[in-house]
Amino acid sequence: MTIYRLSDTCAVSSQIQPRDVAALAAEGFTTIICNRPDGEDFGQPTAAAVADECAAHGVAFHNIPIDRSGLTMDRVERFRDAVAASTGPVLAYCRSGQRSSVIWQASGSP
Repeated sequence: MTIYRLSDTCAVSSQIQPRDVAALAAEGFTTIICNRPDGEDFGQPTAAAVADECAAHGVAFHNIPIDRSGLTMDRVERFRDAVAASTGPVLAYCRSGQRSSVIWQASGSP
């Protein structure tokens, strides 16, 4: 997993694994946002599995999947709200990081 920093408060990456959450929390991420729908690829961890690890490590988790229907204003607003509510740096992930970068840009988040 490669983390791309988009700003001081937001970064994106490709798919994370539940086992990555502890290290991400240790790096200072306080919120993780999943922009990937469950079942997109064989063997991909579910958002619920990542959410469970986030809960165990005191990291806020938001599931805002961007599927084939694309970006909607509702998703953009939910992303913006999740970033605004975060108490520290946010990591958003999807398959490659591209969808997460697009929603971050559309949200106007810092």
